[in-house]
Amino acid sequence: MNKTIDYQFTIVIPVYNEEENIYLLEEKLSNFLPHSMCSSCVLFVNDGSTDNSLGRIKEVCARHKGFFYISLRKNGGLSSAMKAGIDVTESSYIGYMDADLQTVPEDFNLLLSYISDYELVMGIRTNRKDSIFKKMQSKIANGFRRMITHDGVKDTGCPLKVMRADYAKRIPFFTGMHRFLPALILLQKGKIKQIPVHHFPRVAGSSKYHLWNRLISPFIDCFAFYWMRKRFIDYHIVDYNLYE
Repeated sequence: MNKTIDYQFTIVIPVYNEEENIYLLEEKLSNFLPHSMCSSCVLFVNDGSTDNSLGRIKEVCARHKGFFYISLRKNGGLSSAMKAGIDVTESSYIGYMDADLQTVPEDFNLLLSYISDYELVMGIRTNRKDSIFKKMQSKIANGFRRMITHDGVKDTGCPLKVMRADYAKRIPFFTGMHRFLPALILLQKGKIKQIPVHHFPRVAGSSKYHLWNRLISPFIDCFAFYWMRKRFIDYHIVDYNLYE
């Protein structure tokens, strides 16, 4: 039996070469879980790390009830790791945060308080602790994405999100999908809520983003989304006799 079915909320954390942050994540997450608004667990998704991330993930999962992991054969990128985490999760709600701890799990309670009325509740990073160059790239990419998707989202790059699992599992996944989660929920006629959350500077490890995957690649992915949106299939089963 998939152990996440025993929890209402699973926090999916993609990990790629973040060994320096694993013990910090352990501390933050183990402090948060007892105070979560609903029964919650953690699912680390090791995305083909080449450092000791997997070894440390196994350590912390052995120490804590409600800490789980899956490990992917090779690095596939953030969208691939998120899809894997969503696919295996059996809880009613699915959360997402990055392993860099620039956002903190305590803010999940801010988002969870709205999840009964919305299919996606996401953070907006306030007082971002990034470089001017990084913020400028994000602003340009966000503006272009909004022009293509018309999703009205201020900060799609904020890694703090909570989704209803039934909607998350119907998202059509593709490389770069993580940039379009709000738009893909809207395609399903879902509702979105944006909530200000805290943002902190990275204290350990190094960013996996650079000019190509923060600015140029999002431009290309916008055209992929535009093509997919025109061909999106959305269905809802209303009756069946498959189960006894």
